[in-house]
Amino acid sequence: MRKVVIAGNWKMHKTQAAAVEFVQQLIPQIEGVPDDRELVLCAPFTSLGSLIDKLQGSRIRVGAQNIHWEKEGAYTGEISGSMLKEIGVRYVVVGHSERRQYFGETDETVNARLKAAQLIGITPILCVGETKQQRDANETEAVITSQVTRALADVNQYNLVIAYEPIWAIGTGDTCAADEANRVIGHIRSLLSNKEVSIQYGGSVKPANVDEIMSQSEIDGALVGGASLEPNSFAALAGYKA
Repeated sequence: MRKVVIAGNWKMHKTQAAAVEFVQQLIPQIEGVPDDRELVLCAPFTSLGSLIDKLQGSRIRVGAQNIHWEKEGAYTGEISGSMLKEIGVRYVVVGHSERRQYFGETDETVNARLKAAQLIGITPILCVGETKQQRDANETEAVITSQVTRALADVNQYNLVIAYEPIWAIGTGDTCAADEANRVIGHIRSLLSNKEVSIQYGGSVKPANVDEIMSQSEIDGALVGGASLEPNSFAALAGYKA
C-alpha cells in the first residue's frame, strides 16, 4: 500500500536552537493529523542529533540531506550512512537538483548514495525533475526516464521514496499544475517494478495549494522547501484536506 509522506527539506536553514524551537511549536499543532501520514523533517547535519533527541516518542521522523556512498574513508566534508544511522536518522534526500547543479551530482553518484542508504537501513528520497529549457523542448519524459532508470539501477524499490521536483518550480513560486504533476508522476510509476513506491511532488508546495496537489490519484505526498520552515505552515501542509 502506498504511504503518504510529507517531508520538509530545510536546506541550509536553522541552527540547533532554531530547530528545537520549531519542533516544540510544531508538535501540538499536528495532534489531529491522520496517523497514516508519515511526517519527516530533513535538517542540516548539525541539527540532526538535537531533533532526534527532542522528537523521541513523537510521530515525526528525521531525515538528512546527503549521504556518502562509502562506509568510511578520506572524504573530507562527507558523512556516512553508519554515522546517520547511529543517531537515529530514518530518511535521506538524494539527488536534489541543487546538489546536481552546485555540487556535481550525477545519476551515477545518486545511484551509489541510494544503495549506501538502503544498505544501512535508511530510506532514500530520490529527487528527479527537468529544467524549464527541457520542458519547453518537450523533453520532460525523456529526462525523467533517464534519471529514474540510471538512479535506480540495481536499487531495492521496496525501501524507497521518489520526489518529482520540476527544477523550474523549486523556490520560484511557479508551481506545476496539479494535473500535470500527476501525469508526470504517473509516468514515473510506469517505470517502476514496484508500483507501490510512494512518489511525492515538490516545487513551491504551500498550504494554499496542498489540498489540490494531494487530491491527485498518483501523488503520495510532498517534499517541501520554503513552506516547511515555519511550524504553522508545515502543520497546515501535514493536515491537508484529503
